[in-house]
Amino acid sequence: MLSNIITGYTTDIQALEDENRVLKESVHNLKRELEKFHQVPLLVAEVKDLIDGNVLLRLNNGNEFYVGMVDDLDLMPGDSVLVEQKNLTVIKKIPLAKSFNVEKFVIVEKPELEWDQVGGLDRQAEEIKEVIELPLTKPELFKKVGIQPPKGILLYGPPGTGKTLLAKAVASATDSTFIEVVGSELVQKFIGEGAKLIKEIFQMAREKSPTIIFIDEVDALASKRIDIGTSGEREVQRTFMQLLAEIDGFKPLGDVKIIGCTNRKDILDPAVVRPGRLDRLIEIPTPDLEGRKEIFKIHTKTMKLDKKVNVERVCKMMEGFSGAEIKAACTEAGYFAIRANRYKIIEKDLKQGIDKVRQEESLEGEDYMHMFG
Repeated sequence: MLSNIITGYTTDIQALEDENRVLKESVHNLKRELEKFHQVPLLVAEVKDLIDGNVLLRLNNGNEFYVGMVDDLDLMPGDSVLVEQKNLTVIKKIPLAKSFNVEKFVIVEKPELEWDQVGGLDRQAEEIKEVIELPLTKPELFKKVGIQPPKGILLYGPPGTGKTLLAKAVASATDSTFIEVVGSELVQKFIGEGAKLIKEIFQMAREKSPTIIFIDEVDALASKRIDIGTSGEREVQRTFMQLLAEIDGFKPLGDVKIIGCTNRKDILDPAVVRPGRLDRLIEIPTPDLEGRKEIFKIHTKTMKLDKKVNVERVCKMMEGFSGAEIKAACTEAGYFAIRANRYKIIEKDLKQGIDKVRQEESLEGEDYMHMFG
């Protein structure tokens, strides 16, 4: 009887060992299959949506697929993922930092530009200090009053009037990281990737906060919407919508402020300047006589001017000049002095410099009329 029981146990143990061996082989085979899925080459795709535990994917060619994913992946719409080629099963999420090296495509710096290096824009500087500098340096004031400071501002006006200088000065005053993005380059260089790059720029801005994102030529991204025809126009719209989503987004901007800059305020989409976005509009005009005097003194501070130079008369000659053109005229005057083997700048040098800059401006205007006339 006892021997029968022992024999039965022995048989059961043998069966269990056989079953265990089969299961181990199955697990080993499954692991090998799983490793095959993880082997390169894998496709890169973008998560469009999550539906019932599965993923709606968009490939770079624009095709969309509804697929499964490996368990324990924390995904959100907009994430980049690696997918297996055969069944497009989502294998792995790509960290943002690995999708782009963002710092290759934008200018990131810590400016050292003081407010006294910006001339002729006192009123505009005060407005920027209220809207950008104060919330970053004294956030408790806004909490006590119970209001939310603006997320961003729009600087508009002719080229060369000091929009970038103002943005760099406020970044320096608040010890903020300054990220400069050029709207036209973003659209031209990154067809199919613009929206993703915008997302990553804002992610980097949060990581480096306090940060000021300066979007130059914002009209290239945010012009009034028309009937979307070409793929390029659709891409611009996707990038623009991503920009609005980042400004409005679920993730608070915190110590990230946005300064948009444009020479063409008239063509901007109203959506970008509505309340809650770039809702403080600050005009940066060409300087008046007093403004030109301030700018002239800034740019000639390190130059040796002859005592006979009549600053008032010289600045009147520069009627209609922008800050950049005043700087160019001062530089040209320096060259005229060097050619004459002098280290002092006389009034004649300044007049010649002004004439040269005005002549170049006139030639550029003629070229523009020839192209579009």
